[in-house]
Amino acid sequence: MSNRAVLEVIALDAEDAVAAQSGGADRLELVTDMAADGLTPTRETYARVRAAVDIPLRVMLRLADGFAAGDVSGVDALVRAARELRAEGAEEFVLGFLDENGNPDLVAVERVVAELNGCRWTFHRAIDRAADRDALRKQLADLPGLDTYLTAGAAEGVDAGLPTLLTEAARRGEPGYEPQILVGGGLRLDHVPALRSAGVDAFHIGGAARPGGWSAPVAAPAVREWREALDG
Repeated sequence: MSNRAVLEVIALDAEDAVAAQSGGADRLELVTDMAADGLTPTRETYARVRAAVDIPLRVMLRLADGFAAGDVSGVDALVRAARELRAEGAEEFVLGFLDENGNPDLVAVERVVAELNGCRWTFHRAIDRAADRDALRKQLADLPGLDTYLTAGAAEGVDAGLPTLLTEAARRGEPGYEPQILVGGGLRLDHVPALRSAGVDAFHIGGAARPGGWSAPVAAPAVREWREALDG
């Protein structure tokens, strides 16, 4: 493991992206509408952000609040969104859908992933709402491109999920546990030492990069504080 941890920052626009990169972010998660916990941005937003920075950029594929993909027309719309973003040049994505019982919605996930054509992607915090995290990982293990799980370890956030995160970090490399654990969701700087010592090497921040709140842009100094903590 290289000892430099990945720092991923949520960006809503090119201004955020530039500030995040200048603060030391390694990667961006591009979304719109944080009131709904982050939805798919427009092609135009993607193109502006891609032109503004040169670090990797993962684009959210999610069209409604919650973790359901919706009915057939909802899945069709997700596939279209993926196709349009691919046509615009997007190469990395974020997605994750559950059925009403908290199991992975394999039909929706597989249809969207097929459209990504081997691109790398993150299964996001839907895992924190899953009925059985271990079963979900094993059901998704053979999907092409899945290289990351964004998780807080619990729906309530990292404070509640820390024991689960440490347990899962110890299983890295087992079947279903090969993808990188990207910790995010109520993550604070004081969580970092325990996670780093457990081998966690990827961290995701949203609100922590915006001292002025979600109505204010990403602040490069806030990102830099995280960069320095991870490199410390």
